[in-house]
Amino acid sequence: MSQAGVGGSCDPRFALLRSEFETNFRERGELGAAVCVALDGIVVADLWGGWADLHDRQPWKQDTLVNVFSVGKGLLAVCLANLAGRGLLDADGLVIRYWPEFGAAGKDDVTARQLLSHQAGLPAVRQQLPAGSGLDWPFMTSLLAAEEPWWRPGAGHGYHVNTFGYLAGELIRRITGTSVGEFLRREVAGPLGADVHIGLAAADQARVAEFRWPDRAADQVATQREVVPGSEMALNAYFNPPDFSGVGVVNTAAWRSAQVPSANAHATAAGVARIYTALALGGAVAGGACRHRGSAGGRDPRAGLRRGPRAGAADQVRARLPAHAPRASDRQRPSLLRALRRRRVGRLL
Repeated sequence: MSQAGVGGSCDPRFALLRSEFETNFRERGELGAAVCVALDGIVVADLWGGWADLHDRQPWKQDTLVNVFSVGKGLLAVCLANLAGRGLLDADGLVIRYWPEFGAAGKDDVTARQLLSHQAGLPAVRQQLPAGSGLDWPFMTSLLAAEEPWWRPGAGHGYHVNTFGYLAGELIRRITGTSVGEFLRREVAGPLGADVHIGLAAADQARVAEFRWPDRAADQVATQREVVPGSEMALNAYFNPPDFSGVGVVNTAAWRSAQVPSANAHATAAGVARIYTALALGGAVAGGACRHRGSAGGRDPRAGLRRGPRAGAADQVRARLPAHAPRASDRQRPSLLRALRRRRVGRLL
């Protein structure tokens, strides 16, 4: 197999990072990857390399998207925190306040906080589902609304590996009237200029890196139901429906375009870094920002957004992901950070 080169930029102080990244391809069997690191709002490493397809023909590029699986849960949390900050979501309020049907099967006293902290007892669905069911949002959310909890809500935690996306996403949809993917694009990723997506547009599908799934197939895992007593909840959480976590379908257009927020967000490394840079710096990076002003008070949820400083407004501020930022000396860095914070236009959280 020929080897695709590593592209991008890296601050000399992080030369070891670049060296290890290159070693991943040369010695550790890495197929394709990207990494982006920001320090105090300054990009110090933005690297990519390897192949973006299963046949080693398409080099990984700066704008190559990849299925980032559970990174989508963090994006969901950002959206929900945005709503809470505007007063549109009360974490201690009952879920049925926003989603009345959710109260079935003894769930009428579940709070949003319990739901969003994996305490609602809904990590899986008992009814055996056919492949493709996870791509049907109304079907999955109606099943979860009717599902009896696997444990008493609030009495314990259990990782809602796939169902979290539907549960949290339906809260967003009920509050805003828009899908989680649209809310992410309109209220967070768009204003920040971050290349992250839940529900990929057709025009972006050609940029997606193919995923090489482990050899163990879902049907092999399913046989464990007969071998491991009491494994129903855990197995259903991952493999009911059988393609729940993307098994066998992760490289299909149907999977990429659907909204399965816990498992099928697509992003560049720089896009993810841009989101978390904004969070770390109070809600803004050069070129974009999100803002809220307390309670929305019935206003359009978009009314709380403002754009950040225009590009070039302060050439000493370099936090434009994925653009390559010039290095800042240790002596310069505190003043750069102060300048960035002075010019931020508000908060995401």
